[in-house]
Amino acid sequence: MSEENQINAGQPEQDSQTEQDIHILKKIRIEKLDELKAKNKNPYEITKYDVTISNAELRKAYEDSEAKAAAEAGGDEEKLKAALEASRINVKIAGRIMSWRDMGKANFIDVRDGSDRMQVYVRMNDIGEDQFAEFKKWDIGDIVGVEGFAFRTRKGEISVHAQKIELLSKSLLPLPEKWHGLQDRDMRYRQRYVDLICNPDVKQTFVNRSRILREIRDFLDSRGYLEVDTPVLHTLEIGAAARPFKTHHNALDIDMYLRIETELYLKRLIVGGFDKVYEVGRIFRNEGMDTSHNPEFTSIEMYQAYTDYLGMMDLIEEMYRELTLKICGKGVITYQGTEIDMASPWERLTMVEAVKKYAGVDYNDWADDAAARACAKEKGVEVEEGTSATKGHVLIAFFDAFVEEKLIQPTIIYDYPVENSPLAKRKPSDPAFTERFEYFIYCREMGNAFSELNDPIDQRERFVKQAEAKRAQGANASVDEDFVTALEYGMPPTGGLGFGLDRLVMLLTDSGSIRDVLLFPTMKPLD
Repeated sequence: MSEENQINAGQPEQDSQTEQDIHILKKIRIEKLDELKAKNKNPYEITKYDVTISNAELRKAYEDSEAKAAAEAGGDEEKLKAALEASRINVKIAGRIMSWRDMGKANFIDVRDGSDRMQVYVRMNDIGEDQFAEFKKWDIGDIVGVEGFAFRTRKGEISVHAQKIELLSKSLLPLPEKWHGLQDRDMRYRQRYVDLICNPDVKQTFVNRSRILREIRDFLDSRGYLEVDTPVLHTLEIGAAARPFKTHHNALDIDMYLRIETELYLKRLIVGGFDKVYEVGRIFRNEGMDTSHNPEFTSIEMYQAYTDYLGMMDLIEEMYRELTLKICGKGVITYQGTEIDMASPWERLTMVEAVKKYAGVDYNDWADDAAARACAKEKGVEVEEGTSATKGHVLIAFFDAFVEEKLIQPTIIYDYPVENSPLAKRKPSDPAFTERFEYFIYCREMGNAFSELNDPIDQRERFVKQAEAKRAQGANASVDEDFVTALEYGMPPTGGLGFGLDRLVMLLTDSGSIRDVLLFPTMKPLD
């Protein structure tokens, strides 16, 4: 073991290294690298290593081979030993040294690859005195290749008996010391690469994120949906509530905006004759950050011709139920200590019903807008629109104040006021409301859906009002006239739904913050 590792091994209870410690250890490692280079053994010049098996595959293969040998031996220890020797598994594995136990002329190291850790037994008599002397100068964090055979130690651990060992890459910075790991949350987000090295559970979260996305794609593809890509850079700042990031296109000499949604282009495709489309898209919103919001996130939007918001309700329930079973292996999961039932049918309430249930206020008792505002004042509910607030505005304010925090189990809230649903189709039976729903889990809005507005005249009127309101706030909002033109060619009745992938991953991996499910979340620079 190197001098550095001996120092670290002798202080297992020390706090994480200081900047000065790290600087000293880095200097020692660079000196070792220079020594290797002087001997024409620069590890950075190695271009490949022929790995024959992953650690996880090796563990499974040895267990299977051992079980077969035991069955053939029938309890005879000598036969078992001979059978294991005859079926010896020769391997070449590679990975990062994560721990080191020095026993003089024999050492045990733990090598972690992308699948699992594997104990490696390194003995001077097997790899040669010169190579063993070189090996003892290596450090925890170095990346090595090991050639040898699998065996089980006296303590019962499946391991690799090294016959050759090679340094493949030198780690110049020490890993956080093993007893405490990388615990500083801010540093974990900034240096996710170290977080992934030190915390296998974190890596599993991102493996599950990829599995979730793959299952979503399989679910939609199997139902006839087509995945598409639409532009990230837009030439217009539309009137939607979200604030965009602005950039400049030098060749065209025009300002452009990073998209805040994928909706309008996907609905253009419905006009063009694609009956079922979806996009997994990166979205950018120049807004606040908290445990469930990041300015850059992944949304999944899907649109289906000839269905409505009720059809999308059924689709999303079925999707979440299947995802939960496939990812978590059960229909009832625990999120942040709370049991969430994803298997049972979701509760469905209109916004009016939800406000009546949780706030004790009935929208239908308000004779007019003034009565609604008076009710809000009486109940101490602040309405952003003030004296210009309509009954719809007041209903939304009551929902925000009393309802959302109660929606722990999966719940669909539908029939939203037209005031906050500019892209949804009005209900024929009550034009004050739209065919829109959102669904909530753990008091958090998870997704949003509509019976899509396909009346170009109504759509333009709503766009104009939106844009005027945004311009009054100082934004450079415009009406997307090309989208209105698309609607003028005729869009069939369509159901649309969008949800944030990141919040879904949080739910299915029991992660408390959106930063825990983003590999590289947005962070303020340290300097």
